[in-house]
This record gives sequence, structure tokens and C-alpha cells, in this order.
Amino acid sequence: MRVLIADDHARMRGAIEALVRGHLKKTDEVSQCSDGQQAVERFRELRPDWVLMDIEMDPMDGFTASKEILSIDPEARIIFVSQHDDRAYREAAKELGVKGYVLKTDLLCLIPLLRSGGGKKRKVECG
Repeated sequence: MRVLIADDHARMRGAIEALVRGHLKKTDEVSQCSDGQQAVERFRELRPDWVLMDIEMDPMDGFTASKEILSIDPEARIIFVSQHDDRAYREAAKELGVKGYVLKTDLLCLIPLLRSGGGKKRKVECG
């Protein structure tokens, strides 16, 4: 499994990577980037199985980056990992078609979603 983590905070990227590597034994590669533009570029290069995307980043936010990634590959599996427990963000994420929305305070919720493979019928909100 290849995972791309996009978050503007290095500590959060590190925590997510440690969690993924610690719980998913079939993780072949975990890559990190610090903004949405880099996420789009890395997605094109790496074609990861999963993108774990923060929402608020500069110069490109997670929503914009996810739209671009989904225009490249409509089957891309993206999970928003956010500090915002906000209904409007959750609704926008659903409309966009990402596979999940997980709060940064509930990172363990990522594991079952990543293990599930993210089929079209399986979408998760956690937190």
C-alpha cells in the first residue's frame, strides 16, 4: 500500500505516518508533502493508493487539491484529516466525493478505513 500524507504541520505528518506504519503491515511507501500543490504533483508522480489530506494549507488548500486529484483520477481514494469538526466542511467533503473525513483528534479511525479499501459504498466520518 502506498500512502501520501498532505499536511502543513510536520509533526502531524509524522504522527500520521507513524500510525499508518504501526497499524498497517502492508504499507510499502509513505510519502509526505506540506501543501495542496505538492499533493497534486506527488499524486501524479506516485499514484498512491491513499491520500490523507489536511484541509487548510497554503498556497493550495485540501479541497482544491482534491478536486484536481479527482480530475486526474476519478477513482482516487482521498480522506480528509482535519481539525475542523464542522458540518459545512463535512458536507463539502461528501459532495466532492472523498472517501472519508477524520478528525485529527481521532486518527485511529483512519485504520479501519484504510484497511477497507475504500470501496464506493464505504465512506466514513469519524469524530
